[in-house]
Amino acid sequence: MTPILVLVFGVAPQTAVGTDLLYAALTKVFGTAVHHRHGTVDWPVVRRLAFGSLPAAAATLAWMTLTSTAQIRGGFLIEAVAVALVITSVGILSKDWLQQMGRRGHAGVMGALGRSQVALTVLAGAILGVLVTLTSVGAGALGTVMLVYLYPVRLNPSRLVGTDLAHAIPLTLIAGLGHLALGNVNYGLLVNLLIGSIPGVLLGSWISTRAPMQVVRVGLAIILAAVAIKMFLT
Repeated sequence: MTPILVLVFGVAPQTAVGTDLLYAALTKVFGTAVHHRHGTVDWPVVRRLAFGSLPAAAATLAWMTLTSTAQIRGGFLIEAVAVALVITSVGILSKDWLQQMGRRGHAGVMGALGRSQVALTVLAGAILGVLVTLTSVGAGALGTVMLVYLYPVRLNPSRLVGTDLAHAIPLTLIAGLGHLALGNVNYGLLVNLLIGSIPGVLLGSWISTRAPMQVVRVGLAIILAAVAIKMFLT
């Protein structure tokens, strides 16, 4: 969403990030509610991620305020979004490999280290907190990739999606409210995005049940990489 707002509609990067964060927080509530009803949210994992992501988001917002990063209309924020897109694209393409590595680690290294899984989850949350607050990118695809590696056995596909969605709500909400306080939210744009999300969710759900997942994954990764290149060249 942020690259579309910046590249297609000419929205200032900081406004695109702030508006997208609040939009994401509101739309993810509905998906999380469905997953919660079906018991596909692992709340202990959500709490572990939040222990890292929420303080990291708050610290990033404080840094943005103190260094006036929130006022940068190009350069830094655009490059940060591009980097996040590249990381997410690579993560999507390497998801299966990461899951295999995680399963081997779960049987060996992860089992030997014991509680390190909790610490690694908190660290993953902190990384997501910084990336999401700066760029609004990573709360979905990148978070899922991290969970695939950390919990290859505990989280099946449904619980993986539900857990990632549930964690994204407080993270995007806090980051979005911080950007709101910094004046980086366009209310009219936010309302229009929410109106458009209803048919968008219906269409996306229809497509996702019919298109081969591997094709969707590769296509999404290519699109993200292409957008990242475009943003680097902007």
